[in-house]
This record gives sequence, structure tokens and C-alpha cells, in this order.
Amino acid sequence: MDSLLPATGTAALLDLLDPHIPDDFINTHWPRRPMRGPRPKFSSAQLWRLHLLALLTPVHAFNLLLASLSEQRRWRAFAHLANQRELPDVRMLHEYRHDLGVGGLRRINDFLRNDLIEQASGWDQTVALIDATDLPAACRGFKKKKPAPIPLIAPLWADARLKPDKANALSAIRNTLCACGGGRTVTACC
Repeated sequence: MDSLLPATGTAALLDLLDPHIPDDFINTHWPRRPMRGPRPKFSSAQLWRLHLLALLTPVHAFNLLLASLSEQRRWRAFAHLANQRELPDVRMLHEYRHDLGVGGLRRINDFLRNDLIEQASGWDQTVALIDATDLPAACRGFKKKKPAPIPLIAPLWADARLKPDKANALSAIRNTLCACGGGRTVTACC
């Protein structure tokens, strides 16, 4: 089946999606103004657009995305980044995702979906939207997670002492005088 959308990661797809991103909604609900210190260089909408670029382009890791941004002028324009020298780092993206949380991502998703549903209400055909935000990830868990201890099958002995008492013997070494060697013996001659 031929898709009406341009290929993933192309400038045509980014141009098509750019007007639908709610920058004002994101910036008003998740402002990036610290209580003290300098003003942040990147807005909340810019960081969200970078997260979206990680999904829309063939580059799916933040490290590789940020390394490619200096070469991809169209990607920088989509993320509203001023120039190729001032780019966020990976730590900023991870902290932003942590601060936004799952609830924040769902609110942005709901805002986008409501706009799509309003547009689809005027269509003659029936439209089904699949929301996969609540599906669990297909992974085997954390690699660095320590394994849980193996539970005991048999119960512990009820009458066994947990700490054995000290033995009734002397465990210290005493210094005793000791001599070695031998005296001169008279040997008989043959």
C-alpha cells in the first residue's frame, strides 16, 4: 500500500508535521524558568521537538541525534535551534524527559489527538485511532539489575542456633620457654 506521507526523516515530512506541533501549549504548561541562575538556552518546545526528531528520523539514539544535528540543517530548523554550535547535550534531554514524565507526554499526546479527532469528525469515512501509550515495552528488563535472591525451599531448622557458642578451650597461644639443640656427648672410639 502506498502511503500519502513522505518518507521518514525527510524534510518533506518535517515540513508537513511542523505546523501541527503545539509549541505554545508545551511552553505554557512546562516552562523552563529556574528559580535562580541564568535563563535556559532551550525552551520546553525545542526539547520536545528534539525528542520527536529521535522518533521521526532514522537516528534513534540521543547521542547520535545530537552528533548529526550539526550536519542536518533541516533538523535544526524543525527543532527551532538557532545555529549549529549551540546544541543541547544528552543530559538536558534526559532531564527534560524525566521532568516531563509519563503524565506530561500523555497530556501532549491527548492535545494532539483531540485536534486530529476534531478534523476527522468532518470526514465521511470511519476512522480508528490506536493509542499504544499504555502497552508494555517489549524488553527483557534491565541488564544491570541485580538478580533477586533465591528463596529457600526447606524451612530453617527450628532448634538450630544462629550463632554457635564459644568453645570451652583456650584459644590463646602462651609463650613458653623452649630450648633446642643438644649437649656434647662423649663418643667411644673403636
